[in-house]
Parts: sequence; C-alpha cells; structure tokens
Amino acid sequence: MNKIKQRVIAVVLLLVASKSIAQNLPIIGVNPSRDVPNAHITPDANTEYKVVFDFVMNDENLDDPYPMLPLVARYVNTLANLGVPKENRKISIVLHRGSGLIGVNNDVFRERHDGKDNPNIELINKLHAAGVKFHLCGQGMISRGLEESDLLDAIQVDYWALTTLIELGRQGYVKIGG
Repeated sequence: MNKIKQRVIAVVLLLVASKSIAQNLPIIGVNPSRDVPNAHITPDANTEYKVVFDFVMNDENLDDPYPMLPLVARYVNTLANLGVPKENRKISIVLHRGSGLIGVNNDVFRERHDGKDNPNIELINKLHAAGVKFHLCGQGMISRGLEESDLLDAIQVDYWALTTLIELGRQGYVKIGG
C-alpha cells in the first residue's frame, strides 16, 4: 500500500509541476523542446532573437492546420522556457501564396473551403498574444480577392511579401523556411 501511495503522490506532483511550468509558457498547450543536458549551443537569455518564418503553401493543403504553426509555437515556448524574455523574442511570420489563406476569418474560410472551419485560428491567436507578428502579402491578398475585413485581427497586411522579407532581413531577422 505504501508503494501505491508513493506512486500516486509522485504522479500528482508531476502533474502539478508540469501544469505550473505550462502556465508560465506564453502558448498554453504547446510543449517547449526537451532539455538536452550538456548541449554546446543553447539560446542565451541576453540575446535578442529576431526570426522571420517564411510560410508558403499550396491552397489545396488548407484542410489541416498549417504544419509550421506548431513549430513556431514550440520555438516561442522553448525560448521562454530557457529564460529569454518576451522583449528579446522578436518573431514574425510572412504569409504568402496559399499560406495567406490561413489568416482569414472562419466565415471567409468556410465560403472558400466547402463549409470547413479554419483549423489555424486558435493557434494564430495564441501566437499573436505571445507577441508573434503575422505579415500578409498585400499583392496576394488582392489577387485572391480578399479584403482586410476578411482577415483575423492578428494579421497585418504589408505591401508585398518580398518587400517584407527584405525589410526584416535588413533589420537583422534570420529567415527560416520559404
């Protein structure tokens, strides 16, 4: 009986500890990367991380959540978990080509995808609340017949994805993907 009590207590403590850790992460429900003891290179809490994720996807793949969104969420939570403060986490996402359609509101998404809900809204909103900026290619928005009112509040419309990527690169952002 003692061993059972010990195991129950251990499980409860583990759940409490994991819940308290998860509550300190910017994006609830997404785990940070696992710890790697003695890793040679790890994020430094005193470094400013400027990263731009270049999202490009074909329109026909939009029934499932965009595959890079969870990766960005994990990256944000990993930086936070390793002590990088929010002001040092400068993360942007550039949406162009088909990926721009992940940023439309549910009504517009349903109209364009046989009544299906936009599977990206919750994670986009969580990322935005955690400080991630979303840049939509204005040229793509126009060519797809979208209006700013069709977009989620988290989505910023820029002139052109190419211009945004160049400007963020000029500002020292490291480009991932594309």
